[in-house]
Amino acid sequence: MRLQVLLSAMNLKDESYVDTLNITSDAVVVNQCSKQSPYADTVRDPSGLVNPSLSIERIKRENINGDTHEVVFIESSERGLSRSRNMAIEKAEADICILCDNDVEYVSGYERLILRAFEKHKDADVLVFYIRRKEKPVPNYPREKRMGYLSVLKIFSPEIAFRRGNIKDIRFDTLFGAGARFQMGEENIFLYDCLKKGKKIYYIPVKIADLRQEESTWFKGYDKEFFIARGANYAAMTSLFSEVLMLQFAVRKYRLYKDSTSFINAVKFMHEGRKEWKKARS
Repeated sequence: MRLQVLLSAMNLKDESYVDTLNITSDAVVVNQCSKQSPYADTVRDPSGLVNPSLSIERIKRENINGDTHEVVFIESSERGLSRSRNMAIEKAEADICILCDNDVEYVSGYERLILRAFEKHKDADVLVFYIRRKEKPVPNYPREKRMGYLSVLKIFSPEIAFRRGNIKDIRFDTLFGAGARFQMGEENIFLYDCLKKGKKIYYIPVKIADLRQEESTWFKGYDKEFFIARGANYAAMTSLFSEVLMLQFAVRKYRLYKDSTSFINAVKFMHEGRKEWKKARS
């Protein structure tokens, strides 16, 4: 089996940025920027027409230990994290892929840890690993477990790895994620779509990376826009049970947002988000 790290980033100078994340395996880097790479070939989109907003270069790099890996470096004028994720998936070629953001730093030997877990769980379509961060000093669960609709709510994108061939009909919702109308929740929708299509998801409490403590690009506090996005997120995940999810969130997170808004307003704003999502998708 082969692993590719799928990195979504913006305005990178070149592919050498992968070194700062300790990426030592093959990778696909989608760099959303204003200019095309001056050295890359213009490529054709799926319709066969030349797409001047997309350029690709394959670059061989050497690790500290002397091994080589390939970075597929893509520059695109598109905007939005979910669009970037989808493009990375479309251009990936490896059996196993893992999502990546520009604020993670992989542990040494992460490739072996990920591939070994997939070899063990041959029936798994998606594996969720552990990335240590300030608000999550230990894994969500102490042991490996099958995940369902509630447990996947605790996961964030760079922890998600999958068998590329098993998720061919599943993509990220471009209404969600950084740079989109609704700034959060794209990974939850993706995992819900996997479960709805019968995909098997397992949690693996093995640390593969640390999260750098950098300022969030989208979280500006528990304001009206936050709750609107959360309500839209729950509606996109499950229209039938979105009301339950909104209420449980308002109750469970009350101590975190009580100084910013009231319980009533939190629920009200989430309902607004659900309405906006229905309007946006129609």
